[in-house]
Order: sequence, then C-alpha cells, then structure tokens
Amino acid sequence: MNKFASLIEIESLFEKWGQQFYSENISQTAHAVQCAQLAEEADASSALVLAALLHDVGHLVDLEDSSGKEEHVIDTKHEATAVRVLASLFPPAVTAPIALHVEGKRWLCAREDGYFETLSQGSVASLALQGGPMTDAEADRFMAMPQFEDAIALRRWDDIGKDISKDQLPLDEFRRLLHSHFEKL
Repeated sequence: MNKFASLIEIESLFEKWGQQFYSENISQTAHAVQCAQLAEEADASSALVLAALLHDVGHLVDLEDSSGKEEHVIDTKHEATAVRVLASLFPPAVTAPIALHVEGKRWLCAREDGYFETLSQGSVASLALQGGPMTDAEADRFMAMPQFEDAIALRRWDDIGKDISKDQLPLDEFRRLLHSHFEKL
C-alpha cells in the first residue's frame, strides 16, 4: 500500500486488523485509542491527538500487506510506513511526530535514567531492531529538531497506552476528530 486516498481506507484497516495484538497484551485499536485519550488528557493539539491515534497505523498496513503475518524479527519501519500512507491526507503537524516516535524511544533510552527499565517487553525487543539507544551525537541532533517535544510526548503516550484494565472511549469518538480535522484541510 503506497498511500491512503481517503479516511475510509484508514477506518477499514482498523476494522480488519485493529483487533490484532503485536507483542503486547493489547489490541492495535485499544492501544491507538488509549494513546489518543492520553494526548487529550494532556490537552495536546488536535493534530497531536491524531498523531497519537495513528502513530502505529504502519503496523496495520504491514498486516494488510502480509495478509496478517507481520514480522517481529525485523524492523519493518512502521513509522515510515505510517508517514508514507498518511502524508497525502494529513499535514506535518500530524505526520512528523509519527515519523519520530521510534527515535523518541531511542533518545529517551540514551538520555533519561531509568527509562529503559519502564519499557514493555515488546518495546525492549523492538528497540534492539531499531538501533538501540542513540549515541550522544544522534541525541544532540534529535533534540535540536523542531518536532522534538511532540515526538517525546507521543513516545511517552505510546509507552503507557498499553493498559488492558483502563476504560477507554470507543474508536468512534476519534473518528469524529479524524473527519473534522480532514474537513479543515
């Protein structure tokens, strides 16, 4: 899949693959909704709430492209896949944090004491595939990026948005946000 032509394609991927689990004890949809809820609770912009909702859509695309057999032994660059398919529908305020949320994990591992110990088993496994903690030079360059703060915020929501006991809003609540944001473009 090269890019989405409409929001209907995003919605259909969530309907088809959203109940799949990916090395975590939470479904793709539940994780996406929890991350978006966390962004809303933090009074994030609507663009950043959408980024939180859609940050792992690359996993859904990978599932679609592989008929449900996503690889966990290689880094599929799900963040790049997400940006590629979303860029025709959403502005950089949505896609830039998505593009950088994996780098955010690498930065936090390099620069925040104790962060690595908070990662889920799935995040630890994927970190090794994604290049491990950043070097000092990489971390300095990352911090200088204008999207740094949004990427780190998204990363933190990604890390904690895996609570299977948390009450969450239905995906339909965020469909309204998707459509209203899309109509503004």
